[in-house]
Amino acid sequence: MSIMRHRHHIATITNRLSHSYSSSSTRKTPFLYTADTTDTATLQLLSWGRGASGQLGGGTEEIRLYPSPVANLAVPKSFTLSPTPGRLPATKNNDALQVGLSCGLFHSSLLADGVLWIWGKGDGGRLGFGHENSLFVPTLNPHIDNVRSVVLGGLHSVALTSSGEVFTWGYGGFGALGHSVYHRELFPRLVKGSWEGTIKHIATSGTHTAAVTESGELYIWGRDEGDGRLGLGPGWGPDHAGGLSIPSKVKELPYPIAAVSCGGFFTMALTEDGQLWNWGANSNYELGRSDKVGGWKPRPVPSLENVRIIQIASGGYHSLALTDDGKVLSWGHGGQGQLGHGSLQNQKIPAAVEGLADEHIIYISCGGSSSAAVTDKGKLYMWGNASDSQLGVPGLPAVQPSPVEVNFLMEDDGLGTHKVLSIALGASHAMCLALRESS
Repeated sequence: MSIMRHRHHIATITNRLSHSYSSSSTRKTPFLYTADTTDTATLQLLSWGRGASGQLGGGTEEIRLYPSPVANLAVPKSFTLSPTPGRLPATKNNDALQVGLSCGLFHSSLLADGVLWIWGKGDGGRLGFGHENSLFVPTLNPHIDNVRSVVLGGLHSVALTSSGEVFTWGYGGFGALGHSVYHRELFPRLVKGSWEGTIKHIATSGTHTAAVTESGELYIWGRDEGDGRLGLGPGWGPDHAGGLSIPSKVKELPYPIAAVSCGGFFTMALTEDGQLWNWGANSNYELGRSDKVGGWKPRPVPSLENVRIIQIASGGYHSLALTDDGKVLSWGHGGQGQLGHGSLQNQKIPAAVEGLADEHIIYISCGGSSSAAVTDKGKLYMWGNASDSQLGVPGLPAVQPSPVEVNFLMEDDGLGTHKVLSIALGASHAMCLALRESS
């Protein structure tokens, strides 16, 4: 569906969303997207946690203690999830409508049929509307279309189009935008990397960004203050004030890369056959090598060399990996319970999250100091830092060191039960996409 068709609906949709949340007693979840078919499924976007900057999308500054609906989408039943950072690509269905979501530090996005809705804190221009105002409801961005994947960082945003081009916008400090400059960009701007061919996969953290080409080459740019997170080696240091603003190839990877995840001060990559390589800071065992020796050179994780990983996720100082048989491994810093092992201890090497041993996990996500997993039955588990209600379970202590199931209130909307499909975590908030199934 062309974005031109949507543009005249921007004000209407925004006003409808704002009005829907103007009074809690009359709250009704609006449909943000409706496909041109009668054979549709209803997806619901829900958010929770601290929303002081509008990142919850509910129209006000608020704290949501449990998942609350933001918007509905009526999509074709053949829809697929858009590419996720750190996740091996699924079987291609290029004709299917794609839906995805992402959480940045204090902003959020929703993607459907190539169209981007974005909201939350606006300083630095991270929303891409040409201004720095915050937006408290999902707002269609008319300045980019045919979007295939979106990843949100600390003060910036990154988008991959269906034609394989990368666009970035927001605060340009430390080279996070990859434009050879360090000033902010208020609108989406094309990244002109030196790669051959097109880009198939993107990821970002607070201040560094990675892109994978169709042939499996990894390019990276952004902040690197001696920890080696860019993986470029001697002679490829920062070009200005602790950052590298020019996309540069990670040459020490011996195999084609299929997926990448950017942590706070480290980077992880998956080969096409699911082998995990990583590099960067390791003072909290982020690299899972049993020691604290970090560095720029990519290396495989020793204990995982015979394990096929299908998704990786990175927090500020911890990591998750999802195996092909549905098990979750975690390692790194555990001080906020983000490892899910029932303690606040650091973990030197990847270890299974025993609290999920009876579940088959299909999707994982990390916030700065929290973690989440989705089961094949559509159940959602979260653990870690709960100080801002970002785990979606009222009454938890500030630190939750074991997985806890997130329950959904059944509103009288006639849409049926919630089956969670994907989850995204920010610093103090979270969002999920749920299929509402009538049974």
